[in-house]
Formats: sequence, C-alpha cells, structure tokens
Amino acid sequence: MTLCCGLRSFFQFFKTPVYHQQTKPRTLRHVYFRSLASASSLSDSVELFGKLYPRDDYTNVTPKILSKVGKNLHNQKYHPLWLIKERIKDHFYKQYIGRFGNPLFSVYDNMCPVVTIEQNFDSLLIPFDHASRKKGDNYYLTCNHMLRAHTSAHQRDLVRSGLDAFLVAGDVYRRDEIDSSHYPVFHQMEGVRLFSNHELFANVPDGEDLQLFEKSPRTPQKQETHTLEAVKLVEFNLKQTLGKLMTRLFGGGLEIRWVDCYFPFTHPSFEMEIKFQGEWLEVLGCGVMEQQLVNSGGAHEKIGWAFGLGLERLAMILYNIPDIRLFWSKDERFLKQFRVSHIDQEVTFQPLSKYPPLINDISFWLPSQGYSENDFYDLVRSIGGDLVEKVSLFDQFTHPKTEKLSHCYRITYRHMERTLTQEEVRVLHKALEITAEQELGVVGRY
Repeated sequence: MTLCCGLRSFFQFFKTPVYHQQTKPRTLRHVYFRSLASASSLSDSVELFGKLYPRDDYTNVTPKILSKVGKNLHNQKYHPLWLIKERIKDHFYKQYIGRFGNPLFSVYDNMCPVVTIEQNFDSLLIPFDHASRKKGDNYYLTCNHMLRAHTSAHQRDLVRSGLDAFLVAGDVYRRDEIDSSHYPVFHQMEGVRLFSNHELFANVPDGEDLQLFEKSPRTPQKQETHTLEAVKLVEFNLKQTLGKLMTRLFGGGLEIRWVDCYFPFTHPSFEMEIKFQGEWLEVLGCGVMEQQLVNSGGAHEKIGWAFGLGLERLAMILYNIPDIRLFWSKDERFLKQFRVSHIDQEVTFQPLSKYPPLINDISFWLPSQGYSENDFYDLVRSIGGDLVEKVSLFDQFTHPKTEKLSHCYRITYRHMERTLTQEEVRVLHKALEITAEQELGVVGRY
C-alpha cells in the first residue's frame, strides 16, 4: 500500500562528468553537450531486463532513472535500507508462526519493477481520473507499461497465487519535487493478511454464529459487503500487528495514534503516527482491504488488511539520516556505519563533513500550454544528478501586457563527498538552460 496524499543491464545515457580544476571550460562543455546530443537521439525502444518496450507518446522514463533500476538497495547487505527491511522481516518471522512451525508470512523482495498500467492502477481500484495516474507523476515505458509507483502493484497477483499472508519489498518510482526528503526512486515494504471465517472468529465466544459478509449500506466504519463484527476484529488485528512492529523498531513506551484517511484500495483506512523525539510523525498507511480487490484475487471467502510503509522514511527517522541522497552514496564513511554485528544493533549516523552549497537561479517564460513542474525537475535530475540538493520555485511573474507567466527557480548544488567549484556548476547550469529551452519549450530570461 502506498500513501496517496491528500516504487543489471540497461542504458545509461547521462553520467555526471568527473571534473578537475585544471580542465578547460571549453573541454567541459564539449564533453557534456556531446553526451546530451547522444542522449537526444534515443532509439525507438527502451530496453530493460532484456526486453524492448517500443516508445510511444506516454514514454517519459529518463536514462538517469533507468540507471537506478536493478540496484535494489534494499537487498544490499548492511545497507541501511536492507537493515530496516531485515528487522521488519525478522519481526514477522518470529512473531507469527504457522500451523506447522514455519513463518506465517512469506517475503518477496525481488519482484520486477516493470508492471502494467492495469497492475499499478486498475487492480487497486484506482479511478481512471485519479490524480495519481498522471503522466507527470509517473515513469511510463509505454502507454501500457510503467515502473511501479508502489509495491501494491503486486498485491492482487500474490493473492491470486493463493497466499494469505505476505510481505513485499521493492524499489518504486515517482516523479516528484527535489529536496532532502524526496527522490524519484525510493523503497517500500507492505504486508497483507487474509482471514477465513474460522480464522477470524476462532477465539470469539459463539464465534461459529458470526459471519464475515452481509449486504448492507457502506458506512464510514465498514464496506457494504462486510459485517461490523468482522471489520472490527480485522481492524483490531491490524492495529495490534503494526503497534508491535513499531515497538520492535523504536522501542517500548512508544506513543501511537491513528488518523482516519482515504485510500482507493482500503476502507476503513488509517494513517499511523508515532511520537518520536517530541514530534508526531506519520510512518505508514493501512486499512481493511476493499473486498472487490480481494475477490479479484480469487479469495472470495476471505477478508483482510494491508499496510504499506517507506523504508527511507523509517531509516531517516531511526538513524537520523538528514538527506535522502545519502542512500545512494558509495562513500565508505557512510556505508561502514551500518556494518553491524546484529540487525537490531543501535546505529546513530555520524554526519559526513557537509560541504558548502553553490546556489544558482534559473528563470524562464512558460509556454502557453504543456508545461509541468515535474518535467523540469526530471530535467534537472537528468543533468545535475545527485549534485542537486534542492530546487525551489521562489518567484512567479505574470507580464501585465502579454499575460505570459514566468517561473524563477533556485537550485542548490552540493556534492556529498567533496567541494564543488563554481566552474563545475556553471557548466551544468548552462546545460540546464539550453536543454530546458529545447525540451520544455520555455524561453529563458537569463
């Protein structure tokens, strides 16, 4: 499940150039713009995991994003995301045991991130006009295939395979703003648990007289197909399960509160907040699965719950990691801090030396139609990569005569491992100005 407010061998067309102070500016520009030129003459297909996806009007995945596919940070031993995943997995393995002494929950952490539009949206009952489907918010390979926006894309298929209890972990992809807590590739972990009539009511007095289903109006407390007794038991089990998980991760005495919310694929739905270091923090979303979804997986006689959480968010809270870009760092000073003897060993991240930022502004007139801020953010990521720490829109201006709209963005550049020079940033920024005009149809005000 994902929170909807209100994801080997492939092409790598962009690469952050390695700069040296003695390199002449002309050579830098030549090398960089030559790489841009080669990237613009892309083939007619996107190749991923040995399969070709013919480009169409929906294709918007960039070489920079493709270069991240298959990295699977959550499966790299001793990576902080691996540690969080392993702690969650270990908790469920030990806490919930099946009839024959084996773990009740099975774990899937290496499922292909390429899914169909049907898997990512339709199978989860996400309306056709829902904002989360927008091309500007997702990475599409074609009009029929995309990089999953949430691990829930596999939920229906795993239920259909006959599973009653499972965890899924994986990388997910969304086009988003640029700052210290947002990255176009992040990692989720979700869980699903289904109950038969006997399993849910086994320990309830006179439980044999109770039923999972009925036909009645939908209310804020339940779906039209569920009995109130069944929903309250599923909800109790869900909240108890997640409360125990958070206690395992954050320790005893944790204050928890539940906030009612809306997700297309659960009802009732909740967000879980914990009080950590004096602040209330949202850590996951969950709820009673929509019965239509459960039925589509062939489990007509069962009722269930689902939850989903972000591994980066938990790791940043637990280990006090200040910048989401650090999860992609190969700096040994970062990685060695998480080489622990036991997954529950306490880790307090020791910050690396914070190198000074370089700030540059870019302003341009927007085209009359077709401009999307996420397109601009994607372009910034493609050219600047992880050297870009933050992009903020800090000024808008409408011309009084032409009524044209101008945007001015402030871009903060900062290398995670060394000091950037203004000359390095100037070359990147110039590339951004030129490419924005070519690709987005804007007119510069430089």
